[in-house]
Amino acid sequence: MRALRLTAWGEPPAPAEVERPVPRGGEILVRVEATGLCHSDLHVMGAVPGALPYRLPFTLGHEVAGRIAALGPDADVRVGDRVVLYGPWGCGACDRCAAGRDNYCDRRDTLTWHGAGLGRDGGMAEYVLVPSARHLVPIDGLSADQAAPLSDAGLTSYHAVAGLRHALGEDTTTVVIGVGGLGHLAVQILRATTGSRVLAVDVREDALALAERSGADFGTLVRADTARVLRARTGGAGVDAVLDFVGTTQTLELAVGILRPGGELAVVGSGGGRLTVYKPGVLPPGFRLSLPFWGTRPELAEVVALAGSGAIHVETERFPLSAAPEAIDRLRRGRVRGRAVLVPD
Repeated sequence: MRALRLTAWGEPPAPAEVERPVPRGGEILVRVEATGLCHSDLHVMGAVPGALPYRLPFTLGHEVAGRIAALGPDADVRVGDRVVLYGPWGCGACDRCAAGRDNYCDRRDTLTWHGAGLGRDGGMAEYVLVPSARHLVPIDGLSADQAAPLSDAGLTSYHAVAGLRHALGEDTTTVVIGVGGLGHLAVQILRATTGSRVLAVDVREDALALAERSGADFGTLVRADTARVLRARTGGAGVDAVLDFVGTTQTLELAVGILRPGGELAVVGSGGGRLTVYKPGVLPPGFRLSLPFWGTRPELAEVVALAGSGAIHVETERFPLSAAPEAIDRLRRGRVRGRAVLVPD
């Protein structure tokens, strides 16, 4: 079968012909219908030797939706069912993995893989082998190009919002910084699950247009007076929460500059920024910081249900798997609208 494989660190992935996997024990073989392309894939491709514990080569792709094609003798699911893969694969033995919280696996630092397309063969192929049914969530009639991005872009955004939901009742304001593949879903999830007003910030006009289509109440470009503009939207008090999907020093400084006392900051983006915490200092009194990572399997089922109800919709650009180099280049240059999705040729 055809697959897109990472064969050398720092080098572009290469198409290859590999054997179709045969499921054993409790394994499940899924015929891939769609695979999302993520900035995390770029980080993996560009990693220097030794930066990640993964062993080369492996097939990329951790946002995967498809149809169950074959089962190992111990697998307790049905051939033909349509599913999305829960992306983070933990040790499977600790308490957190047992509760479907593989994203916070106690043994994560000891593993040589972190999931499909992350050290294990992923979904940029015709088929993907899944080690356990606990990594599958049914999608029923949801289209594959909608379901696949939910497993990271949707789940990560949902998990980040869930951690702030206690503070986002009526008459609150939340700012989403960075309205790309994750941010445009965060806007929709905030509108669907909280009473908060949603303000959006980006450096691109087309991203602000996407934020508006996603339900944001207001959007603004990053400028010298952005903090003042956003504070003015709250009568000068500051916002209740910020979801930063960029994570640079500039965006972190903007975030703490617009938070009201007791405000919440969730840093989701991996932009390498730094925020110095000291007391007393310039940070808002009562400021709380979280670093959410991916999400839980039960939350993925909730995200799929939201999408199935029509409450959230992923804006996607489709590419055949053979055009993956073009999609990767466009993602790297910030030219993808919403989420890029690869489909088998």
